[in-house]
Amino acid sequence: MSDSLSAAAAEEAIEASDEPVERSEALWAAVVSLSLGVFGLVTAEFLPASLLTPIAADLGISNGAAGQAVTATAVVGAIAAPTTAILTKGIDRRLVMWTFTLLLIVSSILAATASGLVTLLVARVVLGVALGGFWSMAGAMAMRLVPSHLMPRALSIVFTGVSVATVCAAPVGAYIGDLWGWRTAFALAAGIGVVTLVVQMLSIPRLPPVGAPGLASLAKMLRRPSVSMALLATLLIASGHFAGFTYVRPFLEEVPALDIETISFVLLAFGIGGFFGNLFGGFLIERSLKADIGTGALAIAAAALVLVLLGSSEWLSAGAVTLWGFAFGMLPVGLQTWIVRAAPDQAESAGGLLVTAFQVAIAGGAIFGGLLVDGFGPLGAFIYAGTAMLAGALLVFSLGARSLPRAG
Repeated sequence: MSDSLSAAAAEEAIEASDEPVERSEALWAAVVSLSLGVFGLVTAEFLPASLLTPIAADLGISNGAAGQAVTATAVVGAIAAPTTAILTKGIDRRLVMWTFTLLLIVSSILAATASGLVTLLVARVVLGVALGGFWSMAGAMAMRLVPSHLMPRALSIVFTGVSVATVCAAPVGAYIGDLWGWRTAFALAAGIGVVTLVVQMLSIPRLPPVGAPGLASLAKMLRRPSVSMALLATLLIASGHFAGFTYVRPFLEEVPALDIETISFVLLAFGIGGFFGNLFGGFLIERSLKADIGTGALAIAAAALVLVLLGSSEWLSAGAVTLWGFAFGMLPVGLQTWIVRAAPDQAESAGGLLVTAFQVAIAGGAIFGGLLVDGFGPLGAFIYAGTAMLAGALLVFSLGARSLPRAG
């Protein structure tokens, strides 16, 4: 009873002020509900990577064209991320989050029933709205659900949803797609969205908007060196990752010529590697943010090099994909920590810019990767991925303290 009264008092304090207040009690159930939302959205986002071949075959399109389902989500997400806080500035934040989860459900149902590329792209556009909006506000919401000293723990819980989705989405999607068809995998994503929406409706308290986000605040963020460098690093790293990862299944089918069961295990290894990479990244960030982001990007560049030069080996390909998963698991928490430290006073605006950079990078990586795959085969995408990752690592390691802020 005392916990409920404390939470209610905190809500009233927020409602009575234009500025955030220190919450006395941590609302962990609400934080977990954000993690569930991230899990559902990332699962839906990653499904095309593990189902690209059967989707393309069923809809009668090329692998490169099917890969643009990733592009559609990224482009719309890039637009939704910075504008969500502005367009919804007068709406209770819990209602906004519920809407994004509802869009996840609608998108998954549309994808599961798609009869052609156009319907599939519409489904992914809807997902892009949900993904961009949810990601841009998740960090700021977590800041309001727990006392400030518990913020790192809350962010870690939210990002656990990414790690679990990384572990589950690709291998489970490939397995379900082979067993019951790719449409069933998207139907399962819709079911995850329904469960998430119920949990969010039961746990997230009233969170009236605070501050007055606008275009001016976005422009101000871009003038901060630490923010602009974070966005540039994100563009390089995310474009490199998604140029390669989007087309990992065609690569595994064509170069080492793995069967579907083995591909599922390799993708599972990628996901498990990402889970432990997330844990290791959280440990490393406490000591050096630069080491976390730079090392992760450098490791993916090395994995891409192995795939390009020695990809015909089943064991080396599996090992490189696993290393890729571990290294990528280190990066989202590091990039989010970078942007939060760089702009703690404008969390929603800075978060929106980070998501925009990420989605633009995903779109660019998927488009360029698709052109390379259709023109030169999967190896072309991995050459670009390794080059972009190496550039991102060199950028991060060359930055000083002004661009990579420390905690506190």
